[in-house]
Amino acid sequence: MSSSNRMSAAELRASTGLAGIYGLRMLGMFIILPVFALYAEHLPGGDSHTLIGVALGAYGLTQAALQIPFGWLSDRIGRKPVIAGGLVLFALGSFIAAGAHDIYWVIFGRVVQGAGAISAAVMALAADLTREEHRTKAMAIIGMTIGATFALSLIVAPVLNRFIGVPGIFALTGVLSLFAIGLVYAIIPNPQLSHFHSDAEAQSSQFLGVLRDRELLRLNFGVFTLHAVLMALWLVVPFSLRKFGLAADHHWQVYLPVLLGSAALMVPAIVYAERKARLKPVLVASVGLMLVAQLMLALLHGFWGMVLALLVFFVAFNILEASLPSLITKVAPVGAKGTAIGVYSSIQFLGTFAGAAGGGFLSEHYGAYALFGACAVLSALWLAVAASMQPPAAVRTRMYHVQAMDNPRAAALSQRLARLPGVREASVPAGEGVAYLKVDLTGFDEQHVLELIGGET
Repeated sequence: MSSSNRMSAAELRASTGLAGIYGLRMLGMFIILPVFALYAEHLPGGDSHTLIGVALGAYGLTQAALQIPFGWLSDRIGRKPVIAGGLVLFALGSFIAAGAHDIYWVIFGRVVQGAGAISAAVMALAADLTREEHRTKAMAIIGMTIGATFALSLIVAPVLNRFIGVPGIFALTGVLSLFAIGLVYAIIPNPQLSHFHSDAEAQSSQFLGVLRDRELLRLNFGVFTLHAVLMALWLVVPFSLRKFGLAADHHWQVYLPVLLGSAALMVPAIVYAERKARLKPVLVASVGLMLVAQLMLALLHGFWGMVLALLVFFVAFNILEASLPSLITKVAPVGAKGTAIGVYSSIQFLGTFAGAAGGGFLSEHYGAYALFGACAVLSALWLAVAASMQPPAAVRTRMYHVQAMDNPRAAALSQRLARLPGVREASVPAGEGVAYLKVDLTGFDEQHVLELIGGET
């Protein structure tokens, strides 16, 4: 393998370093999920499950509102200052929540945590520090870290809760966030220049087109539902496990085998979907599986019934969490991928807030079965939406370095590239120095692209 096919040491350091920073921050978001409801019920105001749900999901509201604006701000003042500022806000929110004496101060702390919205700035910095041909790898490293952090949080949180309690967990995540600021400046290289990247950043001029795209709307509704259902479950599952006689600090004994089992069952489905270009059937089947899990939670009584239902749910969740971003990149217009991903991520966080707050309201006023019923209805709606989607084309996105061009030359090159065999779409944004192509998995001859681009040099 030639050196051009491998990430350089600097690219690998930047990618793993940013993944670690992002992971430390997401750890602070995830780690309270399995233990917070049990803790909050003892706080003043914690007798309201609605307020517990708002506290659990409040970070999603500010996260959804601010992550794209923070990405734009990083274009103006630099990536690192925005990331460091976001981490300071997250740490501040963590310390506020750690010292809270009632549920209202916890809510405020979670709102401040979410205001440290660094996702877009981290992705933009990763794009600054990697070559076009390795950018997808960098994003994948960050994405895998998020998944691993989520799994680790569910297992570690009950153990930490036993020794330091939820206030201690909040304080610990605040300290880790401040530590991550040091990593930003000590480990992550400084980009020579911060450029706009259509594949990694949102453009305000493209929002209307992205929001009108029916296929993207289907996927956005899906990620909203997925995270709404996930967050709603944390309003009842910890209480149910305790009711079955399992102490809070032993809940990891359920979560660990469930996560390991679901991960093992997920892998064959993902491999089949990608290699056989069967993403739609796998997606629809997984949504159906999520619906089945909600019905199992409502109808199966007893400890082992809940464990089985959680296993089914997390098999579906893991498949969907991995499949949806892949579908976004295949469905989104090649020149608007960054905008599509930004909108998708914002709607995901809106789902986080809506699921936690709505789940808390249902649990408080109508009981756990109403919550499971609402999650089942939402899953059924998604099943109908997913079944009506167009099967995504068997394509992949490729990026090539080109000379920075003005609008007329860039438009002309886009048209010539789009006419090549195996090329579905082509976009050469003026001034970026990159050509984005959506190409068929079969029938695409890269040599034609290289020759055409070479003729422009």
